[in-house]
Amino acid sequence: MIKNKRKQQILDILLEAIKLRKVWWFTAWSRTEERFAKTSLGSFWLGLSNLLSISLLSVVYGTVFKVENFNKYVVYLGLGMVLWSSISTSIGSAPNLLIQNEIKIKNTNINILFYPFEEWSFQLHNFIQSFCIVFFALIFFDKSIFINFFISILPILNFLIFMFWCPLLICLLGVRFRDIYQLVPILLQLTFLLSPILYMKENLGKLIWIVNLNPIYLVISQLRDSIIDGNLDFPQILVVFFMNFIGVIFSLLYLNKLRFKIPFLL
Repeated sequence: MIKNKRKQQILDILLEAIKLRKVWWFTAWSRTEERFAKTSLGSFWLGLSNLLSISLLSVVYGTVFKVENFNKYVVYLGLGMVLWSSISTSIGSAPNLLIQNEIKIKNTNINILFYPFEEWSFQLHNFIQSFCIVFFALIFFDKSIFINFFISILPILNFLIFMFWCPLLICLLGVRFRDIYQLVPILLQLTFLLSPILYMKENLGKLIWIVNLNPIYLVISQLRDSIIDGNLDFPQILVVFFMNFIGVIFSLLYLNKLRFKIPFLL
């Protein structure tokens, strides 16, 4: 009886937030427009900044690692960087998300899930604009990625789902434990250094087992590999899907448990 009641509560919270999709989608888009309101290139800066970083890093690390196929390495690094940038930005902004909306939460009865959805939508806008610019630039180095992109639907869905539940869980923990705000940037930096984003995973040698314990890299690698090689690793896709399923359920359960306490914890 209690389990059924909890399931219904979670479903009601989720459905109520989804009904407000036009609102949080619009407010997220407005935030993007406001961010680049007085610039000449507007949101194109999202992709251009990534292109500049990719250009510099590919030359430097391509020389350091003495890569044999430079064109392939540029695509490998470029996709890795733009995907990492989107996930790390989403996670990095999560600990303070509900704290920044403290006044709204305390003075309105809007569903708490509205704010994570709005942030997810904002990060999704940024990701799409940045990814499109970088992706079309990378086509000049490897034309096959254009075709491969259209068979990468499942990895893309896994990537977007992860971008939702992981920041949601972190923002809920951030309300309860304020040290999360200090801890997340450190963990992100360490995760980046241990993730084969700038280098091939084979370079890790005997430490390659670390890759399999890195959930962020698993999400990135399955999408990057499918776009580059055109092959879908279904076992890995299922592993990430199962991880996403557990993550979504757990984060929503934790939200349901914490939602009435959040105004008092802020």
